[in-house]
Amino acid sequence: MTLPGIDDQVGAVLDRYRARTMATLLADLPTGGPRHLYDLVADYPRRSGKGLRAALCLAACRLAGDGGEPDEAAVNVATTVELFHNAFLIHDDIQDGSEQRRGAPTLPAAYGVGVALNVGNMTNLLALDRLLANRDALGSGTTWQLVEQTRLMLRHSLEGQAIEIGWIRDNACDLTPDDYYRMCLKKTSWYTCIYPCRTGVLAAGGGRLRPDRLDRYGWYLGAAFQITDDVLNLVGEYAAYGKEIAGDLWEGKRTLILIDFLARCTAGERERAVAFLGTPRAERTATEVRWLHRRLTAYDSVEVARRSARELAGAALAEGRTVLGDRADTEDGRFLLGLTRYVVDRPR
Repeated sequence: MTLPGIDDQVGAVLDRYRARTMATLLADLPTGGPRHLYDLVADYPRRSGKGLRAALCLAACRLAGDGGEPDEAAVNVATTVELFHNAFLIHDDIQDGSEQRRGAPTLPAAYGVGVALNVGNMTNLLALDRLLANRDALGSGTTWQLVEQTRLMLRHSLEGQAIEIGWIRDNACDLTPDDYYRMCLKKTSWYTCIYPCRTGVLAAGGGRLRPDRLDRYGWYLGAAFQITDDVLNLVGEYAAYGKEIAGDLWEGKRTLILIDFLARCTAGERERAVAFLGTPRAERTATEVRWLHRRLTAYDSVEVARRSARELAGAALAEGRTVLGDRADTEDGRFLLGLTRYVVDRPR
């Protein structure tokens, strides 16, 4: 990709769309109520996230509409997307036993699982409230389509999460890259890219794009995003990454990196790795985590994953250019194409 200054352009669009979405999200949260509820719903959104999903939603809306600035109805849809995302983060942190999120303790680490679970559930409820609030601005027909897209996204995401945690529970160690890609499509691509793009197109009220026209772009982009996240978890800089390094190893996640290593390591290394992965998280030791971390690096499994992420990003770029046509040269078209480099070059 050779577009000059694209990183600055992507950053500027992300910042603008994130600021507008977060201002709406935080301004409309309920106040008062029981302790440890609405104030904690605002906790993750107030931290410095990327705002990728909301930005995809608003960019898709402009590309499908008249190209003007997103109206309040579109921002409301983007806010819905962002609320669902933050609910997923809270529940992921509970399921994974994560300790850090965006440079600070996770909600379950700071307040306990019970409080965090309730806050995640409330965040989902508030997302549903915003979803139904579209009836006045977008009409019942479009609102029902948004509900259907949300139902579909939740089903795919929950099935993808079930696949991943099932692999950990069953100590699955004979997985293939295709197994990983299928899980990734459901767990990450649907809610990170496909759903924001589809809802953004619907928020435009129809026109120049079908809601599913960006699906292949979203699938490739989401997979590249997730693989890069797996890489950063092992070799990223904590100050930029904002989560504990090697947390995926402590959790026993079956990443593309681990799958590659298990397919190529020696019999002795595989036996030791399988034993480690079959040990409950609470019983895993830092010594074994460091050993596995070193072996993944020694086998260049991290670089194998990086190459896969770059190839998927290239496929997203090609697909985006095909779908957008002459709209590729608009601000939002350049943004969607520029994201294909951003997702693999980002530090967090």
